[in-house]
Amino acid sequence: MEQNKLFYTVSCFVVLLLFVNNSSADTDTRAAYASDDLMTFAAGRSLFKKLWVAAPATTKASDGLGPLYNARSCFQCHINAGRGQVPDKNQRSVSLFMRLSIPPQNKRDKATIEQHQQTVIAEPSYGIQLQTFAITGLDSEAELKIEYNQVLVELSGGESVWLQQPSYRLDKLRFGQLHPDTLMSPRMAPPLLGLGKLAVISERAILQYSDPNDRNQDGISGKPNRVWSREFKRVMLGRFGYKAGVATLDEQNQSAFVGDLGLSTPLFPNAWGDCTKTQTVCRNAPQGDDATQQHLEAPQKVTDAVLYYVRHLVVPRVRQSPNKKTLEGQKHFIQAGCTACHRPSYRINQQTISPYSDLLLHDMGEGLADHRPEGAANGKEWRTAPLWGIGLTEKTNGHHYYLHDGRARTVQQAILWHGGEAKQARDRYIQLNQQQRQQLLNFLGSL
Repeated sequence: MEQNKLFYTVSCFVVLLLFVNNSSADTDTRAAYASDDLMTFAAGRSLFKKLWVAAPATTKASDGLGPLYNARSCFQCHINAGRGQVPDKNQRSVSLFMRLSIPPQNKRDKATIEQHQQTVIAEPSYGIQLQTFAITGLDSEAELKIEYNQVLVELSGGESVWLQQPSYRLDKLRFGQLHPDTLMSPRMAPPLLGLGKLAVISERAILQYSDPNDRNQDGISGKPNRVWSREFKRVMLGRFGYKAGVATLDEQNQSAFVGDLGLSTPLFPNAWGDCTKTQTVCRNAPQGDDATQQHLEAPQKVTDAVLYYVRHLVVPRVRQSPNKKTLEGQKHFIQAGCTACHRPSYRINQQTISPYSDLLLHDMGEGLADHRPEGAANGKEWRTAPLWGIGLTEKTNGHHYYLHDGRARTVQQAILWHGGEAKQARDRYIQLNQQQRQQLLNFLGSL
């Protein structure tokens, strides 16, 4: 038994060291682990990669998938804890899914949103997320189809770039027609590196950059989202999700368990996941809420281990020593005005971190608008995406898909989609000469 424990501990060290080397970890993160922490980290990582199965199954600790779901594991969406990808034309999407809601229908709905008790009103028949997979014997909710139109953008110096503008449709709706006022928003699984650091940035540090009425008249009016926390039973600052619609990392994880995998958790105890009242067959399907597991499919010990793993995913650091290329690119990044939203750094726990985000909502223009409000975020507003680790995308995931729906296939394309409050910064980027633009891209690639 002692030999097995020693082998497991050594294995945990190997797992973490491999992950650290692959992720260019900072030294503070490496030094923070003791042997017990490493075993918890390894257990969380194992649960993160675990393939869940439908109930009933011989392994009670692994059943409860669905009945409707988008993926069978966290890892399927976040390969190597990185970002998702857009499916090929004839493939069903795993890491790109569709959020659904309807506008408030009455005074009660409006009060619920205004008082921050909910961020959206669920679509009556399909819930708040479309599930494109189902367990054996059930039908998935629908099929998600994507088509693209090409948009040409001219850059200074005679260079031009084609952008892909997506349009979406839902085929084979199997639970009736959508509500006529249904709002849809595609979402690609975001990268997870560094989320534990974002969770401990003080609210004061974030709010010091808030300027919702643009009092300084610089054209940048970042504002916070305020959301109800199931974990703390109160309204809190939203900081996770593409529209900052979730307050805590634990709730973000558990909402993915229920929405993506269809698993009940301490914060979301319904064993049928996102199945609505109209989906009676789904709600009556076998569940995995065993009495030995707190009558949950993903009990506290599971969600705590995954939380520990995600919270301690190492923070990327600049992988190149400052040189002329990156320093010149950083200068152009600043002069273009990008740091007005992509705030470079914060001080936490006597450590400086550099997420390059203010974690606030900004109007990004009509081109990126989903026209689906979420809490205080309107249909054109998005939380500033952190940029740390963006240069690791190819190494981590083997692809380049950026923005909330993966439409941008290069960092440059992502920049060119910026509008609204970011339009001036985008236009300054366009006016740089080709060498200067490449220097700016080199700087981002070093993050």
